[in-house]
Amino acid sequence: MPLIHLTKVFSFAMAHALENYHGMCKNIHGHTYRLEVTVKGEPNQEEHSPNRGMIIDFSDLKKIIEEKIISLWDHALMLNNRSNPELLSLLQKNYEKIILVDFQPTTENMICYLATEIKTILPPDIQLYSIKLKETENSYATWFASENE
Repeated sequence: MPLIHLTKVFSFAMAHALENYHGMCKNIHGHTYRLEVTVKGEPNQEEHSPNRGMIIDFSDLKKIIEEKIISLWDHALMLNNRSNPELLSLLQKNYEKIILVDFQPTTENMICYLATEIKTILPPDIQLYSIKLKETENSYATWFASENE
């Protein structure tokens, strides 16, 4: 049976700031991100399975990614946890969705984090093939499993 690649596209709004950056992105600002998750696997060949011919139902992939990633990141502010402690404390007191990470929240670092997370939440017979994270319509990062094993 051939391997098939399946892609699901997600969209979420999130703000971030780049600590100690010398450009405009040092300020808190937001993007409408577009996340493309591509998985690979062999289509189900079980005779009486309702998922026969599928590697994963699109709705199942959507549920997994939305529950574990999108619902956490949508309308959140992502900051490096080493940022100004007083500022972080003030933000956490006044806002609900502050995501503190141990990396500079660049698109490149976010996509590596996403790859690690997504690989752990996929069903065992489904492999992560690639991810594209678009910060803007013409600025994005791409991650491929084959280059990161």
